[in-house]
Amino acid sequence: MFSGSIPALATPFRSGRFDEPQYRALIDWQIEQGSSGLVPCGTTGEAATMSIDEHNYVLSVCIDQAAGRVPVIAGCGSNDTSVALEHMRAAKAAGAAAALLVPPYYNRPNQEGVFRHFEKLASEGGLPIMLYNVPARTVTDIQVETMARIVAAFPDVIVGVKDATGVLARVSMQRAACGEGFVQLSGNDDTALAFMAMGGAGCISVTANVAPRLCADFQAACRAGDYATALVLQDRLFPLHSALFSDASPGPVKHALSKVRPGFSDDLRLPMTPPCDESKALVDAALAHAGLV
Repeated sequence: MFSGSIPALATPFRSGRFDEPQYRALIDWQIEQGSSGLVPCGTTGEAATMSIDEHNYVLSVCIDQAAGRVPVIAGCGSNDTSVALEHMRAAKAAGAAAALLVPPYYNRPNQEGVFRHFEKLASEGGLPIMLYNVPARTVTDIQVETMARIVAAFPDVIVGVKDATGVLARVSMQRAACGEGFVQLSGNDDTALAFMAMGGAGCISVTANVAPRLCADFQAACRAGDYATALVLQDRLFPLHSALFSDASPGPVKHALSKVRPGFSDDLRLPMTPPCDESKALVDAALAHAGLV
């Protein structure tokens, strides 16, 4: 169910409020362009700036607009286990296919705490879980041994991982520890080519917000074993992969979306601020390099 190019959706805001019509239009465009799933309310979606009610509403809008055309992996992460559980229950009620969950950030639990967090969510959340390992943001790493323990305890619930560690050897290590059926999705566009060659199933992508067709074609080439075509697409997209992180995300992503999606607001919520002029210039050049403007 979870493979290919899956955008980590940016959330449009206008004058500080959720721009629902623009979000629904973005979802339709993503599906039309070949995205194979959607992730609302992740890091790129600025979920950390949303109230619990708003977060759950945005999830419900995404699921409603997708209307079963592609699976929705709902961003449900929180450093508070009870809040993550609340998001999971709301996502389940709305019809999500799975929940994307980080280990608790800021709290810095030990590996036993990481296991207990996911134990609670797997036992009571009522949805398949895609782990999201991104130590650069959470500080807490889901170590391979802990991941294997979580999977062994809940083999029918813990379906895979979005790996944003940047450590490519983890793909092989996790396949050996968690089994070949454990779905591994790259969380880094720039290394997704190598990730796929090592056994990945797809990418939860930032770049796909802006270049959904190219990212879908890239993933299709990788899954077909056509790495010559994939490399051509990698070279075309690589400047964009880099430019979208040339300033604090999702500022550059929203700037890019405002260029390729007329009417898409580049508004951000504090503490995020607009990207610097140098970052905007890099994004503009990368969009041109990719043939998107």
